[in-house]
Amino acid sequence: MINAVGREIPEEVLKATGKDIFKGAYVNAGVEYQKGAPKVRANGDPTRDKQVASIAEVLKLCGIRDGMTLGFHHHFREGDYVVTMVMEEIHKMGIKGLTICASSLGKAHDALLPMIEDGTIVGIQSSGVRGKIGEAISTGKLRDIAIMRSHGGRVRAIESGEVHLDISFIGAPTCDKCGNMRANGGKSDCGVLSYAMVDAQYADKVVAITDCLVPFPNIPASISMIDVDYVVVVDEIGNPAKIASGAAKPTTDLRKLKMADYCTQVVVNTPYFKDGFSYQTGVGGASIASTISLGKIMEERGITMGLALGGITTPICNLLEKGLIRKVVDTQDFDLGAIESIKKNPNHIEISGSEYANPFNKGAYVNQLDFVILASLEVDVNFNCNVVVGSDGMITGAQGGHPDTAAGAKCTIVIAPLLQGRIPAICTNVTTVTTPGETVDVVVTDYGVAINPRRQDLIDCLKDTNLPLKTIEELRDIAYSIVGEPDPVQFGDRVVGVIEARDGSIIDVVREIKEYEGAAVSCSPPYDQRTGSDRRRDDSTSR
Repeated sequence: MINAVGREIPEEVLKATGKDIFKGAYVNAGVEYQKGAPKVRANGDPTRDKQVASIAEVLKLCGIRDGMTLGFHHHFREGDYVVTMVMEEIHKMGIKGLTICASSLGKAHDALLPMIEDGTIVGIQSSGVRGKIGEAISTGKLRDIAIMRSHGGRVRAIESGEVHLDISFIGAPTCDKCGNMRANGGKSDCGVLSYAMVDAQYADKVVAITDCLVPFPNIPASISMIDVDYVVVVDEIGNPAKIASGAAKPTTDLRKLKMADYCTQVVVNTPYFKDGFSYQTGVGGASIASTISLGKIMEERGITMGLALGGITTPICNLLEKGLIRKVVDTQDFDLGAIESIKKNPNHIEISGSEYANPFNKGAYVNQLDFVILASLEVDVNFNCNVVVGSDGMITGAQGGHPDTAAGAKCTIVIAPLLQGRIPAICTNVTTVTTPGETVDVVVTDYGVAINPRRQDLIDCLKDTNLPLKTIEELRDIAYSIVGEPDPVQFGDRVVGVIEARDGSIIDVVREIKEYEGAAVSCSPPYDQRTGSDRRRDDSTSR
């Protein structure tokens, strides 16, 4: 069946997953559903001790068995030890057929590869799948179809009962004997525990794993003891150097600085740039540079941002300290500056993943965004974005909050250099659709800015600026004139993963990659951006 972004979704995939094809970003707005609910073991005995001596023991107490679905979170990012620690103990027990439902998985979890190969893990459900796990899925080593969801989509799936978590394991920087968890105060500070909150509320068994047990009560708690069954103390839950280090810095790359300038010009020339506006951006160098330059303009014009949202970095926190932002609501901290800010600034506030981006609750924060600035691996002529599958067909990225914020914001800006190495980032068709073009308003490249024809209002207010406005087709053509039109990635027939839209429908599938077969890429004469003409040149730095 052909879905709303023109992708064919095989009938057998729809039957295997029980899902429908994607029919549009907003078709399920207003849907009614019954929330799922976990089993709860009452703890009315005041003498019962939740603290357990080891992960092996807590697994037995939780009744670990074949075929379960286990929840994990990713606030420790590349410094995470919890997932591997738990799964290695399960592996020793000989448990098979498990599904991992994590908010994200990365290179820190490469040790899970043998568990995929021997059938300990048969299913992966995650926002991001990088490293050896991504390679394993792409090459057909995972038994079941992997499911990739946005942050909001994961919360929706759990809250609606579509995904039932048997046991969730939550790494806690600090925790007391009763299970009150905080995201800071220990040696593995991560700032917030936003994406783990749904796990605590909906899993049948919830295990807090900490390397810093503190006196009761550990409050105000990110996750309350009322949702925690057991507490396990270990030596280390993460590598602090890889959880957060230093401060996220703006780029010094001239190409990225140009895109940052274009991005800022787009923002300040729209009607949404006014006192009290709301804003979210990513952690890339161009995005951070744009935030810093935007702050200078806000100071000059006496404009205050009402709300900054999402994953937080030091530049946002600096604007908060200067009084240029009234509230920062936080779901993930990317550097030490952000972690320190939420400790000390009462206007820097932790929110849950559901509050952030769940499309099926009664109103998520993303719906209140004026601007969001996002990056993308590829953007096609229909403004569809790919942030998951690399140019070689390998799963290597994450949806994260990309589809959530794009759908919610009044002005969604996507930054992408025209060329990623020698691969066109602006193309006829993206390898895999992760964010539908109907939710993308502006594409910023180093060769020009394209506005979605759906947004005539933005075209009208930006046409008289100094921005180098082009159509998305013109940008594609420039890219192809420089490096040629690449041959499409060659895939096999087997579907190894599905990309879910926010509402749980299937927006695209990911097929098993196969060895490349075909002729070399043809290349037309390069495009001279200064003159607008085609000319041949040997200038590798410009490509």
